[in-house]
Amino acid sequence: MSPDTGHLALRLAKQIEGSGPISVAEYMRAANSEYYGSRDPLGVDGDFITAPEISQMFGELIGMWLTDIWLRQNRPSDCHYVELGPGRGTLAADALRAMARFDFAPPVHFVETSGPLRTRQTANVPSAVFHNSISTLPTEGPLLVLANEFFDALPVRQLILTHAGWRERVVVRDRGTRFAAMPGSSAMDAVVPEAFRNAPVGSIFETAPDSAGIMYELAARLAAQGGVMLIIDYGYVKPGLGSTLQAVKGHEYADPFLDPGTCDLTAHVNFVELGNLARMRELHVAGPTAQGVWLSALGINQRAAALTQASPESADEIRAARDRLVKTDEMGGLFKVLAVHSPDWPAPEGFGVFPK
Repeated sequence: MSPDTGHLALRLAKQIEGSGPISVAEYMRAANSEYYGSRDPLGVDGDFITAPEISQMFGELIGMWLTDIWLRQNRPSDCHYVELGPGRGTLAADALRAMARFDFAPPVHFVETSGPLRTRQTANVPSAVFHNSISTLPTEGPLLVLANEFFDALPVRQLILTHAGWRERVVVRDRGTRFAAMPGSSAMDAVVPEAFRNAPVGSIFETAPDSAGIMYELAARLAAQGGVMLIIDYGYVKPGLGSTLQAVKGHEYADPFLDPGTCDLTAHVNFVELGNLARMRELHVAGPTAQGVWLSALGINQRAAALTQASPESADEIRAARDRLVKTDEMGGLFKVLAVHSPDWPAPEGFGVFPK
């Protein structure tokens, strides 16, 4: 246990002992703030790997996707490239390189609070302007917003059905650096959708108020300023019951209630809610669709063939990366893609025909 982690566990334990249990959302928020603020968690030597780190093809295709929309929108000169939680900046570097081939070089804005990650991002995209939140993003000019594995790391609120009714799931201290979740005392029946209120005892319903707030605000920005937002994450396309909270450490699943701040806590993204929030702002929605289907529609097979032709010695590596990104039993099926855009912008490619 590192000194920083011990400090977080001690702080949470003292808070719980002094003020009572905290919500799962508050626990997740504190744990991830410590986790991302103290390290670069990406790569083979880290805890997990994201699609941009697997292959340059991922970021390049996103760059071409953005360029296509920009060209069909008659090349607006005042666009801003915005990325939420941009990892090491790899996606942005690859996307911007592809966009530059068409003389498309918008200003870059990163919404990032992690010091270690900002250092890596600056090395990859020196021109990036950093923001602690979406509130300071430009208020004029269209926004091209990317959120790759961003929403899954935001806190979820969990409600659990007991014999006495729905209660918020809260975190209490167990022992040492271990905590435990249990039903709280406040009635939460009114928060649960009618369709789930008569579920079996022990059922868990999740909401993501932080995600909803960010999505609603960005949707307002897109409605007012124009532009498009691309969300890529793992999640579900039909609301349901069950805890999706999980922890990853050293590329393996871990106990989310042990040693807070030492592992990545995530939860599945509710794509239905994100799409509905965009519709509330009168934006148009495309998807969600599977990442593999979307990347294939954008031409990942052709890009892999071109890279293989240029570097035959890397053919196996390129093929393996492509398979990991598109196969249904890997990221291609687990991850979903959702796009929203202002009504006066063209429909994005890769989604087929969808109702507005």
